[in-house]
Amino acid sequence: MSDGFKRVLLGRAIRSERLGDTMLPKRIALPVFASDALSSNAYATQEILLVLSLGGFSLYAYGPWVAAMVIVIYFTVVASYRQNVHAYPSGGGDYEVVSHNLGPNWGVFVASALLIDYVLTVAVSISSAVANLGSIIPFVEKHNVWFAVIIIVLITLLNLRGVKESGAFFAIPVYFFILSIFAMIAYAGVQMLMGNTLEAESASWTIVAENSFTGAALVFLVARAFSSGTTALTGIEAIANGVPAFKEPKSKNAATTLFLLGAISMTMFTGITWLALATGVKVTEFDRDLIGLPEGVPQKTVIVQIADAVFHSQGALVLVIALATAVILAL
Repeated sequence: MSDGFKRVLLGRAIRSERLGDTMLPKRIALPVFASDALSSNAYATQEILLVLSLGGFSLYAYGPWVAAMVIVIYFTVVASYRQNVHAYPSGGGDYEVVSHNLGPNWGVFVASALLIDYVLTVAVSISSAVANLGSIIPFVEKHNVWFAVIIIVLITLLNLRGVKESGAFFAIPVYFFILSIFAMIAYAGVQMLMGNTLEAESASWTIVAENSFTGAALVFLVARAFSSGTTALTGIEAIANGVPAFKEPKSKNAATTLFLLGAISMTMFTGITWLALATGVKVTEFDRDLIGLPEGVPQKTVIVQIADAVFHSQGALVLVIALATAVILAL
């Protein structure tokens, strides 16, 4: 009975000599290992704006510079991990690199930090997924904790069926998210070239500054905005950790997937940040600091505000962006 239940839940067991059948081609490996890093674009820009809003809307002028620094760091890390996957083809993650060079105790120390990071990644990504859904579906916002827990259970069950099996399922929503975001950015660009004005619903609202930031305090605030923006780097290491799951030649395929991840992710991050600033999106940590926000109505996420502005509040298209974002954040 227990064996039958396990087979239904996890799938039929695979013989050891068929291990090669579970290896991933690049087209499947990209959504499996890159979904975390790609999904981070859904909230990286928002995290930058949240910190800058502490000094008022005028500090949004630093947004492009902060984004540029994030992009430089992103490609630096991608280049580093591309070296790792060639040097450590058995899975050149941080644990193996540190253990090999500094000793097993330091390796365990780093692995412990990564495990904590992964738990926090689940918490942040699922919360952000539910927040995006809640921006367009009030029922979800009212029961956000239950929706978050249910999504975590479903994703756990999917992962337990195996990397290749879950990867085939993950591929469709991940590629759909990529196409949806790029289509939104392209459509916005065409509208701007035609002279149409794109304005977020919060563009006319006023941010109440927490304090006045000048001198060293301003430098610290911009540095903190950069630190928050580097959430865009979340998940880059997943490909380096998963080299053994790639089809041969493993290192070459992993390095190519890393390059594709960097190009796609940073193009997306640049486009989202540009649209957020161009449409006048405003977002604050506390609702009370945003004058103009209807009382009792939670703030919409930056992605949803951008979609509203680009598609002129066409419900179906905004819903597509919100759902695509929520699904990839959950994955």
